[in-house]
Amino acid sequence: MSRLNLGILQVNHDRSVEVGDAFPDDAHRFRDLFDAQEQRFNYRVYMTIGGEVPRDLDEQDAYLITGSPLSVLDDLSFLPVLYDFIRACDAAGKPLFGACFGHQAIAMALGGQVGRQDWNIGIDHVEVTAALPWMQPPASTIGLYQFHHDAVTALPNGCTAYATSPKCAIAGFAKGDHIFTTQAHPEFSDPFMRCVLDYTRPHLSAEEVAEAEATLNRANDGQLFADWVTRFFGGTP
Repeated sequence: MSRLNLGILQVNHDRSVEVGDAFPDDAHRFRDLFDAQEQRFNYRVYMTIGGEVPRDLDEQDAYLITGSPLSVLDDLSFLPVLYDFIRACDAAGKPLFGACFGHQAIAMALGGQVGRQDWNIGIDHVEVTAALPWMQPPASTIGLYQFHHDAVTALPNGCTAYATSPKCAIAGFAKGDHIFTTQAHPEFSDPFMRCVLDYTRPHLSAEEVAEAEATLNRANDGQLFADWVTRFFGGTP
């Protein structure tokens, strides 16, 4: 079976012993998500946190921008080259998916806005407000891991929100059939979520920790979302 070539733009390099040394990195978490049953794609990882992006859009069939504990609101050295790449994908109609930081970076690159909000941590119930062609099987509500302090506050022109929750008004958006995003972390697992929560605990209030922990027994629909992303890229789950 011929596999699509997927380029993963990694915008995080966790050097912490507690998290970075204990779990796979962001790119490998997505590979583990997609390949839970069998390998779906041929992968190439670009260390975009160091300024690496594809030199030619046709190096890969589709691209994915990972999450990161960094913020698009900060003056990060790699953001200009990443934004240029995002705009090139948009102009060429190249399939591009972004999660969390990737979702926010795509919004910023295309003229949207991102702002700071209250923490959203744990499994959030996200309402699907617009059914997109690749969302098969369909779902009206999905539970997905979240860990973010920033959020998209205004969409770029030509983009449509397809998901929302009480804690995240723009929980995902799309543009045509070539851009698809989510504020969530479908690649998270329960052990990883709990580890990151413990690592971040000193920076959170007791109420924020308790609220997050109370959500962790909810159903996680990360694998369903992975199927949606696979179909968006043009692959077969």
